[in-house]
Amino acid sequence: MSDARHDRIPEAALEWHRAGKPVALATVVETWGSAPRPVGSQLAISGEAEMTGSVSGGCVEGAVIAEALEALEDGVPRILSFGVSDEDAFAVGLACGGTIRVLVEPVGVGRGLPVALLEDLVAARAARRPVVYAVNTESWERRLVGGAGDPLAGAAAEALRSDRSGLAGPWFLGVHNPPLRLVVVGAVHIAQALAPMARLAGYDVTLIDPREAFASAARFPGERIVHDWPDDALTALAPDQRTAIVTLTHDPKLDDPAIRFALRSDCFYLGCLGSTRTHAKRVARLREAGFSEAEIARIHAPVGLDIGARSPAEIAIAILAQMTERLRRPETRPVAAPAVA
Repeated sequence: MSDARHDRIPEAALEWHRAGKPVALATVVETWGSAPRPVGSQLAISGEAEMTGSVSGGCVEGAVIAEALEALEDGVPRILSFGVSDEDAFAVGLACGGTIRVLVEPVGVGRGLPVALLEDLVAARAARRPVVYAVNTESWERRLVGGAGDPLAGAAAEALRSDRSGLAGPWFLGVHNPPLRLVVVGAVHIAQALAPMARLAGYDVTLIDPREAFASAARFPGERIVHDWPDDALTALAPDQRTAIVTLTHDPKLDDPAIRFALRSDCFYLGCLGSTRTHAKRVARLREAGFSEAEIARIHAPVGLDIGARSPAEIAIAILAQMTERLRRPETRPVAAPAVA
């Protein structure tokens, strides 16, 4: 599993607190114009001026750290605004002119973020449970948004679906979706290109192939490899709405069990390698197995966006592009790539 430090800001803050260090959390709550970090980006600052994460990548961090240290002294949360012209933008870490607003919350101090709430947030993230952290920027009331009875439930559900933090009136809704996952069935040459590309895009990658000669550490150094049969492996992995599944073996004995499992899972993307003829035979087998037309329509096949890809690396790019479009524009069904035999 990916453990990139910049993606573990609440965890880092809690670790510092448990180590006896004062700590504050800074979060981008609003942007206008150009901003190198999106709304929801976070920075943790210890009382010793240590930091992890980023809210801009420039001198904004210096000002945020100074305010965070003051917040740890007075226990008062605050929202900072940074607006710059095009001429001055580069000096403060903006690509060009724009404005960002940053929420600074001391942890366990005064009117800051309660430690118990931070612990609940970290526990939800560890359990891969989608959660929205809500903070009222006027009253400093805070909670993790609960079920249907919560007045913020509708806005929180939409924020989770779009994977986009933001303001809802006086409330800031911080989205904490589980990390993205990619499950690749088939340790083939396309997988050798797709796995590292997906990791760079923020996915935790698992490679499934019972054929140990194909799925070897020598061919896939550093990758997580599972040698179980695909449906058994997927049962253990429990794909959710943050999981993409790609089948690449061309062998129905391996691909079909994975496809059947994936079609009745919550995965947001299922892409299958193969020509139009190969897919037609696959569809016939699925119909015979009792799958509906709506279920079968979830399959992206031939896999990948139509970008004229030919080499394994280009096909991997097309697959990752289609995954991204499906994730970010779920209402749009992407155009499939030309048939790949």
